[in-house]
Amino acid sequence: MVKGPGLYTDIGKKVRDLLYKDRNSDHKLSITTHSPAGVAITSTGTKKGDLLLGDVTFQLKQKNITTDLRVCTDNTVLITATVDEAAPGLKSIFSFRAPDQNSGKIELQYLHDYAGISTSMGLTQNPTVNFSGVIGTNVLAAGTDVSFDTKSGNFTKINAGVNFTKDDLIASLTLNDKGDSVNASYYHIVNPLFNTAVGAEVSHKFSSKTNTITVGTQHSLDPLTTVKARVNSAGIANALIQHQWTPGSFFTISGEVDTKAIDKNAKVGLALSLKP
Repeated sequence: MVKGPGLYTDIGKKVRDLLYKDRNSDHKLSITTHSPAGVAITSTGTKKGDLLLGDVTFQLKQKNITTDLRVCTDNTVLITATVDEAAPGLKSIFSFRAPDQNSGKIELQYLHDYAGISTSMGLTQNPTVNFSGVIGTNVLAAGTDVSFDTKSGNFTKINAGVNFTKDDLIASLTLNDKGDSVNASYYHIVNPLFNTAVGAEVSHKFSSKTNTITVGTQHSLDPLTTVKARVNSAGIANALIQHQWTPGSFFTISGEVDTKAIDKNAKVGLALSLKP
């Protein structure tokens, strides 16, 4: 296993997972089963207001190749093939959504002890090319994330970030939206025994001169049950409780409330994930 700075998406990932992962204000049901042939089948249904969305995913793993086939209720099929360790530290990902002929995409990821690189491009005549690179160590890392539209000849995305990790503390700073916004985040493990952690994120947008502050925490009630809570400066509060009743099977209840209009905008979500 390569120990290094990781990919650009790893910058600030811990606090993003704490504040936003598994938060769901809709009703969602996900069930995963495994066939004797080694195929994992996942059925997911989500109710958003009066709209019901669903998909079925078939996943097959053979040695270092993983193939995913997702059939959605919007009459599209997403095919993803991942080749892990095609060469030391290298991962390649190919995806295609039918019937969209311009949706093909290929991505290459490379991890090294002192660098992490990811590049992707659409398989079209005038593709958008994405590149992200990180240099450093698992303690201090800095990187950039850019996208270039070959048709217009313009950069559609220019981001940069730095990440610092020390024992139970992770701090990150990112500059996004071509320099229009800056984001600072902080993640601290308070008690490793109970997986207790706190995190905060501060965002400032220069064009609108607006600030958003989000703080959150998590705590394990027991080895199988975790609670999370967060609130932001706009008065939106969110909480969830997640219980793992068998390995890979989770039951999650989450709720979100606008504290400035409690009687109008309270939402409660239910997510059930079964993976026997």
